Amino acid sequence: MGQNIKPKIVRHGFTMIELMIVVAIIAIAAAIVVPMASSAGGMQLRAAVTMVAADLEYAKSMSISRGHRYAVVFDKNTESYQIEDLSKPSGDPARIIEHPIRKGFRYVVNFANDSRLSHVEIGDANFDGTNTVSFDYLGSPLNGNDTNLNSGVITLQAAGITRTVSVQPVTGYISISN
Repeated sequence: MGQNIKPKIVRHGFTMIELMIVVAIIAIAAAIVVPMASSAGGMQLRAAVTMVAADLEYAKSMSISRGHRYAVVFDKNTESYQIEDLSKPSGDPARIIEHPIRKGFRYVVNFANDSRLSHVEIGDANFDGTNTVSFDYLGSPLNGNDTNLNSGVITLQAAGITRTVSVQPVTGYISISN
C-alpha cells in the first residue's frame, strides 16, 4: 500500500500585512513621543512660573501673618532666588528663611542646579530697577529701595518661550501671563 504523503511545508517569517501593522504602530508611537520630548523645556517653564508665583504669594502671606517684611531676592547670574526675613540683620545666615517642606534647608531655588528646571532661565527680575520685592504687614509690595512698588515683573525663559510673573502695585496681586 503506497500512500502518497506530502511533506508539510513549514514557513518561517512574517507576512507583509504583519510587517505593515508593526511599522504603523511604531510610527504612531513616535508621533506621540517626539512632541512630548521636544516640549520638556515648555513644561519646565510652566512649572517654574507657577512656582515663582506661589513663592511670591508665600512671602506675602508670611508678611501678613507674622506682621513683618519678607522679601524675594532674584539673582539672574546664578539663575536663582531666595526668600528672606527682613527682620533679621543683613549678613545673618538665618535671614534666608528655612524651607517649610524641606526641613533643614534654606529657601533658595536654583534653576540651574535643579534637574527638573534646568532648561529655565531668569530673563529679568525688575522691581522698579531692583532685583528685590518685599511685602509689608498688609501684603503691599515694596521694591528693593523700600519704597512702594510701581512696577514688578519677573521674566522666565525656556525652549524659546517667555512667560512673565507680575506683581501689582498697592495690592500685591500676582499674575502670570505669556
